[in-house]
Amino acid sequence: MTERTLVVGAALLDAGRLLAARRSAPPELAGRWELPGGKVEPGEEPEAALVRELREELGIETEPGARVPGEWPLRPPYALQVWTARLRAGSPAPEPLQDHDALRWLSPDEVWDVDWLDQDVPAVRELLAGWDEARTPGAGGAARA
Repeated sequence: MTERTLVVGAALLDAGRLLAARRSAPPELAGRWELPGGKVEPGEEPEAALVRELREELGIETEPGARVPGEWPLRPPYALQVWTARLRAGSPAPEPLQDHDALRWLSPDEVWDVDWLDQDVPAVRELLAGWDEARTPGAGGAARA
């Protein structure tokens, strides 16, 4: 039996917007959008991996928040978990370093303007449900599309 490898994604929120990253690799994922993040190393806590990955990939310092409910399968043996994160210092690198060719800050009304990877869609929906309740009561409709 193969042990699962955890991948952490960041629901990075700043000024009421969510950061999305467009994949440039591998070819089957190129052009689609995801929450930035990466693999948890052996012996590493998911929250620490999230901070490390965002520092390595985007050159920013972040503070992990709450875990978004759920876990989503990727190709075996990987599984995705998502945490909210707050930007503490820096600005995401204008040119992402690995496996991405663009970054985009999305307001709640723009979140569905990008073609999310299938495994990120349920995490984004969960995030938006909490975002609506906690940050923009009554915004409803478009966020759950």
